Amino acid sequence: MLSQLSPAIRQYLIVTGNYWAFTLTDGALRMLVVLHFHQLGYSALEVAMLFLFYEFFGVVTNLFGGWLGARWGLNRTMNIGLGIQIVALAMLLVPSSMLTVIWVMAAQALSGIAKDLNKMSAKSTIKLLVPDHKQAQLYKWVAILTGSKNTLKGVGFFLGGLLLTLIGFQGAVLAMAVMLSLVWVASLIFLKKESDKAKFKPKFKDILSKSRPINILSCARFLLFGARDVWFVVALPVFLASQLDWNHWKVGSFLALWVIGYGFVQSIAPKFTKSSKDVPKTQAVVWNALLTLSPLALTLALWQHLPVTQSIIIGLGLFGILFAINSSLHSYLIVSYSRADGVSLDVGFYYMANAAGRLLGTILSGWVYQQWGLVACLMISTLLLLLSTAAISFLPARDSVKGPQ
Repeated sequence: MLSQLSPAIRQYLIVTGNYWAFTLTDGALRMLVVLHFHQLGYSALEVAMLFLFYEFFGVVTNLFGGWLGARWGLNRTMNIGLGIQIVALAMLLVPSSMLTVIWVMAAQALSGIAKDLNKMSAKSTIKLLVPDHKQAQLYKWVAILTGSKNTLKGVGFFLGGLLLTLIGFQGAVLAMAVMLSLVWVASLIFLKKESDKAKFKPKFKDILSKSRPINILSCARFLLFGARDVWFVVALPVFLASQLDWNHWKVGSFLALWVIGYGFVQSIAPKFTKSSKDVPKTQAVVWNALLTLSPLALTLALWQHLPVTQSIIIGLGLFGILFAINSSLHSYLIVSYSRADGVSLDVGFYYMANAAGRLLGTILSGWVYQQWGLVACLMISTLLLLLSTAAISFLPARDSVKGPQ
């Protein structure tokens, strides 16, 4: 069946399947670690520390991964990412007495490296599969890949909880390691073409972008994801549990459903933006500005003591829809503005900024919430989104891009 498809579509399907399998295990592993180590008596701070290296090494990997992708080829770095994730899963199969905080942090560091190698490779590869004049197709493919990833990550949250209940922690980790190993072998066999082994040999200094559009998009992405995670990652779950008395299952299910819905909206984002003839500039500014209003509205609702549960559900739903459209649109823009030869360098630098924004947001989320509460987190989110809107307004026109029609 695959042999009857065009080479570009065949490569896209293989890359997407590879990315899906990785994302499913990544989401499941996160939920497994949180629930299992909470059951073992770890404090909330200790559980949070388990993911510190995961986020930090995401920043490092995106910075250096693009350089490696340009030198070695994207399919090779994608397969390396899968292999590293299998090693990370294997590290968690040791006896429970060996599962110390440091050991699990090391495993999560490997998982963070694997995740961002895989993501950078998948998104960069799409640039090479779509002709430069077919921007509508590029936008559609990037949106599907980005949206389906987040939907599957939400499904992975449910899968992790289900596997933990049915076969325990080690059984769940073993099952995922076996499944991912099969995907890895299939990827090694079928993903043969070497994508984006750049014609020039990039020097180490080339990991830092010299392109004004790439720097503007990276700055906007840094602020965008910092604005999300400053209230979503730590502050919101703690608020739901401590102020609304939601149990862990209710909090986890609510956030998992939000991630699934968020991913679905990402995948259909071109339907919301296709009417504009100037996607790279006008649409990005307009949608970023609209997103800024959602945490501001929720701040005002909580400030005025409107019904809290309803305000959170409606506010988070509105934020999720607008953030999903912005995230998908920005993901398209970085691929569109990247140079064809050495695309992984630009994409890697961009997602380094993404990971740095998430890291900043995560740190601020815990500290600001502890000091001043959820409303303060939402106010900082609004400020960061204002700055993101200002940054994206400086994006220069890309004359060869007409925008999705």
